[in-house]
Amino acid sequence: MISILSRLSSFYSSYVLGVLTVGYILGELGHYLIGVTSKQTAIDLDYGDIACQMNTTMFERTELPEQCSAVTNETSCLALDINGTTYCEWNYNGLGIEYQILAGPTFILIFTIAGVFMGVAADKYNRVKMLTVCTVIFGIAIILQGTVKKYWQLVLLRMIMAAGESGCNPLATGIMSDIFPESKRALVMAIFNWGIYGGYGIAFPVGRYITKANFFNLGWRVTYLGTGILAILMAILTGTTLKEPERKAIAETNMQDKSGKKGNLWSVLKNPAMIMLMIAASIRHSGGMTFAYNADLYYNIYFPDVDLGWWLFCVTIGIGSVGVVVGGIVSDRIVAKMGVRSRAIVLALSQLVATLPAFGSVYFNPLWAMITLGLSYFFAEMWFGIVFAIVVEIVPLKVRSSTIGVFLFVMNNIGGNLPIFVDPVAKQIGYRGAIMIFYAGMYGISSILFLITCFMLEGKPKTEENTNKYDKDIEAHTRHIQGHDNSVFTGDEVPPYNNNLPVILTNNHLQKINGTDKAQIRESSRL
Repeated sequence: MISILSRLSSFYSSYVLGVLTVGYILGELGHYLIGVTSKQTAIDLDYGDIACQMNTTMFERTELPEQCSAVTNETSCLALDINGTTYCEWNYNGLGIEYQILAGPTFILIFTIAGVFMGVAADKYNRVKMLTVCTVIFGIAIILQGTVKKYWQLVLLRMIMAAGESGCNPLATGIMSDIFPESKRALVMAIFNWGIYGGYGIAFPVGRYITKANFFNLGWRVTYLGTGILAILMAILTGTTLKEPERKAIAETNMQDKSGKKGNLWSVLKNPAMIMLMIAASIRHSGGMTFAYNADLYYNIYFPDVDLGWWLFCVTIGIGSVGVVVGGIVSDRIVAKMGVRSRAIVLALSQLVATLPAFGSVYFNPLWAMITLGLSYFFAEMWFGIVFAIVVEIVPLKVRSSTIGVFLFVMNNIGGNLPIFVDPVAKQIGYRGAIMIFYAGMYGISSILFLITCFMLEGKPKTEENTNKYDKDIEAHTRHIQGHDNSVFTGDEVPPYNNNLPVILTNNHLQKINGTDKAQIRESSRL
């Protein structure tokens, strides 16, 4: 099957992107299902907060003599009725510190630690084989989540699922960056990383409506069983139809700074621009995770009489997809004129524009909440693919996957764990106020940080004359972060001497050094 696909070279790269993206979507679907099935899962496994909540669609909220959420004890809750018909129940609502720990830290802890090791391994071993194994691991873990009987079992399986899914991003990013050219890099990264929001968006109808359908009398469990089985099928497809691409560019290993030290992972990570980019991405990720973990619960609590499942699906999948594509295209189009800095400018502006409608999505009633959510999503979802396009372009190939692993470690530990504070803050100022702070507020803060980051990155590409001049005094990872052309090419000029031996440039661009032909391979910064 591989040989057939290889012959269809013009379609193979798109096929690879499709397989990697679908696999990532299924992993993220398993990740975010807990946010939609949490109430049913909590009732079944006995965890989280218990509260008075509306349990019928017979009445509109405006018809209720007293809102369920205003009652704080079981007796008063069950006593509320309209003409003898009770409309409230005293039960688990899916929230509480147990839920926040289950949704965030237990997953993030393993996901981030394992992600670093996956990134390092991706720079050395066969990425397709590793990705296949990772997909099998998280697929089996998702299936087993549909069979649990205790809260601790669910926690343990989410950790195992996180270990498997941790390899998706660094492994797939390395594969794609070796297949696709720079002109398509941001768009490709955006499409792949949209898998996060694709899985999250699909979780709304799957978690709501399949659970309600109660297939085989399994309720919420069937959603996990089905997702895990599909993940196993994608693992088989990945392992049997994808091939390990040739790793491009080896010249970064020869890049040196003034002190003669070669560029390495530490020199990349300690650069101020990379540090600021990680902080900005972490804050933005926190806003996205807050909404992802709380959206379904939030709208169910504040608008229990309105079914917003399909609305949330359409906004996240439809409008979010358009935003992802537009962000990638805009970033790719202007980067050639303004340099890698242009990607950070797009990030800053998109998150700034998304901030105000994000506030509206948790302030207004259902209709305008969905309208403003759609507007916010269009601009907000530009960010993920562009961030990783920047990372790919500003680091040497030999530490590319390692850097992505560390980047994800930092971003997910900060961004993925900050939402745990939603619960204590909500108990002080209310659930809506907490969501506004940790969701929309983080968008605004990240836009400022991305703007600061853009001034630390290289601007408009320099001319060849300036580039050659700069190459004589290169400090690629100790002063500025530059974009790296991840391809191997011959140098147009060579130094006249090498270790006091004469160098002759032959017609086939080989050096004659002490009578031996050696290929002259150089990498210059794409400034």
